[in-house]
Amino acid sequence: MLNSSTQGLHSHSWLQAAIELDNSAENYVLITVLSTAGSAPRGSGTKMVVSEQNIYATIGGGHLEFKAIKYARDLIAKGETCQLVENFQLGASLGQCCGGQVMVLFEVFISDQVTLDIYGAGHVAQALVPILAQLPMKVRWIDSRSRLFPKNIPANVKKVIDEDPVEQVKQAANNTASLILTHNHQLDFALCKAILKQNKSLWLGVIGSDTKAKKFQYRLSQRGFSDKQIEKMVCPVGLSEVSGKLPMEVAISIAGQLVGLYQSLENKASAPKGKQWQELQSNLVQLRTEQGKVG
Repeated sequence: MLNSSTQGLHSHSWLQAAIELDNSAENYVLITVLSTAGSAPRGSGTKMVVSEQNIYATIGGGHLEFKAIKYARDLIAKGETCQLVENFQLGASLGQCCGGQVMVLFEVFISDQVTLDIYGAGHVAQALVPILAQLPMKVRWIDSRSRLFPKNIPANVKKVIDEDPVEQVKQAANNTASLILTHNHQLDFALCKAILKQNKSLWLGVIGSDTKAKKFQYRLSQRGFSDKQIEKMVCPVGLSEVSGKLPMEVAISIAGQLVGLYQSLENKASAPKGKQWQELQSNLVQLRTEQGKVG
């Protein structure tokens, strides 16, 4: 799949794409041709951008580009900001008639905004989402009942209608926070099982009581989940010091807990380290030496 939002290639330049993806807090990779040896489809300095769902611009097409896109998306899936250099042999390994070599820089930009999947569009979610609209978070709001969603959805919220919300667990990105607020205890439990089994969630909150938490813990243990896995489930969700049962009271309590979550992650956000750049420089020297020998 090249693009999920348009047929063929995007009209955006790589720079327009990078600005747009930064503004929308989407993860992406900036791919740059650093150098070439022999015959190659594009010259040094050529750039393209790859996100989880789309590509922008081109480094020359063919097997080289498809391999670069796959490599970029594998890097995005790892969820770490980094810089890597790869040397592609166009003739030997990629089956392209050019027969040269291309050294490519992959710069991975992972948004430090927390991504949150909310399952359920009931009263608590209706009260919570407008609060989250004012916070640095990306939200997928998931329910099977389209009639429950308000007409106006905040810009940082994506509405997802699925007859089987559990299927959406498979679509969650790595290190996504998950919040279960559905109307159905069985659905809550099915979502818990799927999220814990997939083991990609940054955090898992479940609305409910202490009694519900104990029942879920027991049922999960009976299904082979370890204590370590079960401990990842936060139930009841929300700040214990914020009491009340009104939807807005519960929503404020959950919002406070989510603020604490993303603030605790801010200092851990990935950034280029001196050692990383030294390793990158070393790789560049090595790869250029190899290209020089071929040339």
